[in-house]
Amino acid sequence: MAERGVVAAGHPLTARSGADVLRAGGNAVDAALAALMTSFMAEPLLSGLGAGGYMLVAPPDGEPVLLDFMVAAPGGGERAPLDAVVIDFGDAVQVFHIGPSSCGVYGVPAGIAEAAARFGSVPLTELAAPAIRAAREGTAVNRMQGYLWRLLAPIAFATPEARARYGAEIPREGEVLRDPELADAIERLAAEGAAPFYTGDIGRAVADWVVERGGTLGRAELAGYAAIAREPVRVHYHGREVLTNPPPSAGGLLIAYALALLERGARTPDAEAIVAAMEAAQAERTPEFLEQLADPGFTQRFMASRLGSTTHVSVLDADGWACAVTTTNGEGSGVVVPGTGIQVNNMMGEQDLSPAGWFTHPPGRRLPSMMAPTVVLKEGEPELVLGSAGSNRIRSAILQVIVNAIDHGMDAQAAVDAPRLHFEDGLVYAEPGLDTSSLGNRQIAWFRERNLFFGGCQAVERTAGRFSGGGDPRRGGAVVTA
Repeated sequence: MAERGVVAAGHPLTARSGADVLRAGGNAVDAALAALMTSFMAEPLLSGLGAGGYMLVAPPDGEPVLLDFMVAAPGGGERAPLDAVVIDFGDAVQVFHIGPSSCGVYGVPAGIAEAAARFGSVPLTELAAPAIRAAREGTAVNRMQGYLWRLLAPIAFATPEARARYGAEIPREGEVLRDPELADAIERLAAEGAAPFYTGDIGRAVADWVVERGGTLGRAELAGYAAIAREPVRVHYHGREVLTNPPPSAGGLLIAYALALLERGARTPDAEAIVAAMEAAQAERTPEFLEQLADPGFTQRFMASRLGSTTHVSVLDADGWACAVTTTNGEGSGVVVPGTGIQVNNMMGEQDLSPAGWFTHPPGRRLPSMMAPTVVLKEGEPELVLGSAGSNRIRSAILQVIVNAIDHGMDAQAAVDAPRLHFEDGLVYAEPGLDTSSLGNRQIAWFRERNLFFGGCQAVERTAGRFSGGGDPRRGGAVVTA
């Protein structure tokens, strides 16, 4: 039997849900939607209905589209202070900020409904069935999710409502979790679309709960939200065309810039060339850069003037569709709204997204995320589909996987598995096994083993008519062919 396609995702159950849709005749977008909804239960700390994201779709006939359903800044006014939480990755620590004031306007319900209406070939009620079943009947915690529960416990159990939803004890590997409220919410989304989450009872419950506790995510902000279709950024790289996330997102444009710099150099970039490209891209991420992202024509001006958690699902199908969808709940705000199945995101508390200072984004502006669902075309056909989790390390993970696949000839799994580095604030973070001989006197912070600090890149490819993929072991990634 001919292969129907391939799915790479952050959890085996997530990937399997998508692959089952491909086997039943659905397209890559159908598969991505089924996988995404399943991730709400399989990967509950990384995504959910209170999250935001992007979906890049490259159809076999027609122009590619980037569907923007990223979190938007809520209204202004008095707000409670953000709560700081320190998360220890083992070889690095990062401070996150949670609480009602960290809650932005979520976009996932709007994005799912819009993608299904634009591109879907299978009813949303059918696509949602595996996710509903996983939430209602229960899902076993695997090793990676058990680790994430331990890592993010200070956030996941920050409020009485969160503890009531997930239980008094930190879930351990093998434990079966159930979330009937989430099952009900996904069922509502599949049957009624996004309206209940923005102008209906669920949206009103979320807004009132957050505002009463000191946040500014109000009813008006939810009612005014909609997914937006955008034209992807395009950049040529070593005989390919790379499509990725355009402004007002920041990540895709910085990846495109780094690839364009590497295009000018050696055919096979070494560690120093990659770090130099990362360094140049980071230097551009100034408050002025972020402010101009929303301006019409900024992409063309920027490129011309310089060049002369989270989870991700990647899908390719046999009919030529490619779909990459990245969503994030941040780390979660700790704000769980009873009766809705929603833990609201903490994107307003993500320091990476607010380098100019807290609450400087005007109401309604989409936050300048690093998320960058990406499709690589060879002679106009999708060859590689990828994206990553990992906060500010997203762009470095995607950049290196592209270089590994195109310049080093690695298959998708090898390209994802290969040791990574990340440059930030003058320091090179590196995984063991990386050749750093070209880095000279640069200061290197070595990790003792592969770590989810370096992202979670999920990639699929089609070569010589065969499908394969790479699931990132740093975040429990899995690949399923159909």
